[in-house]
Amino acid sequence: MRMVDIIEKKRDGQALSTAEIQFVIENYTAGSIPDYQVSALLMAIFYQDMTDDEITALTQAMATSGETIDLSAIEGIKVDKHSTGGVGDTTTLILAPLVAACGVPVAKMSGRGLGHTGGTLDKLEAIPGFKVELSKEEFIQQVNTLKVSVIGQSGNLAPADKKLYALRDVTATVDSIPLIASSIMSKKIAAGADAIVLDVTIGEGAFMKNLEDAKRLAKTMVRIGKLANRATMAIISDMSEPLGEAIGNSLEVYEAIQCLQGKGPKDLMELVYVLGSQMVVLGQKSPDLATARQMLTENLANGTALKIFKEFVAAQGGDVRYVEEPEKLLTAQYQFEFKAAKTGIIQKMVANEIGVAAMLLGAGRKTKEDVIDPAVGIVLHKKVGDTVTAGESLLTIYANQENIAETERLLFENIIIGKDAVEPVLIHDIITA
Repeated sequence: MRMVDIIEKKRDGQALSTAEIQFVIENYTAGSIPDYQVSALLMAIFYQDMTDDEITALTQAMATSGETIDLSAIEGIKVDKHSTGGVGDTTTLILAPLVAACGVPVAKMSGRGLGHTGGTLDKLEAIPGFKVELSKEEFIQQVNTLKVSVIGQSGNLAPADKKLYALRDVTATVDSIPLIASSIMSKKIAAGADAIVLDVTIGEGAFMKNLEDAKRLAKTMVRIGKLANRATMAIISDMSEPLGEAIGNSLEVYEAIQCLQGKGPKDLMELVYVLGSQMVVLGQKSPDLATARQMLTENLANGTALKIFKEFVAAQGGDVRYVEEPEKLLTAQYQFEFKAAKTGIIQKMVANEIGVAAMLLGAGRKTKEDVIDPAVGIVLHKKVGDTVTAGESLLTIYANQENIAETERLLFENIIIGKDAVEPVLIHDIITA
């Protein structure tokens, strides 16, 4: 089997066999196929697409390219959740303890983020002392005891995906549905969950910009999950404006604690309830979504979810005083109010540009080597559809520098105030097997 023949076959629009895909992944992971040949294949896939069988074969080959996690020692049906990303996406910090409060084990491996703010691990590390590295034995024991643990992804989990993603990033082949679907699902399958809930985001702050592509990605991933014997479903949620109110690592942890105290923003809590209800049903702790949602609201209202969050933080070395007094997390040196230039109704808050404005403060990474400042970011006081008056504060900027001109310029250009009434949509579709 020769790599050049495989490239030529895909270049001409033919479907690759499972054996050919396995050959590519095994040998590229081992270092015996050079980057330039895999780059050519990725570009051929980008233009010629892949069949469902090809995508499934690619996912399975990537999932088994390294370590696979056996979670069978954890009691119950393990349910994982994955979001394709966005601005202000704090859902995991709220969902994990809330779903655990309903008796569903959440054994989650997360990553760090490039872009607007850090990933889930970076956010949790904004809590002083929090450890994201546990041994497999500690991880399993904690989930059996508390029903929840969130740790860093194993270095040898789906190594083919790490190599392929790095190559896609520099060859303009990131934006390919077969490659996105196989990347996400290979890690989820290797991580050992029994069931997977996917949040596929759409809009200015998301990877998918239109509903048609988002639906195809969601359906592809649900199909892969089913073929891998994982109960899988997907929600298509809106990311045209930032989710919730906080953008920044400590600020998002503060917001998550407020949510667990019953004081969270309406859109963020609605998405938490929609995703959480699916997780509770897939975890077989509820016969239907309505009952699952009631369980979630009750465990939020009675304080059980917040209690589990505190225990989860303590178990992983975090200082629970920051959960009990979350205002301790607000440590930025400067706070600036950003005010409305005119009276009207907010038409747009362009999520990705507002995210970039937060990144310029130090809330996110441009490169893997960048150091995040957990204290900085943005807190919105108004959302799309809200009425504002000239001079009213639209948001607060938390900064550790006095010169924030570039951040203010981006905010001014990407928060649009007009006269028309606007009704934002949060959930666009739900995809099941």
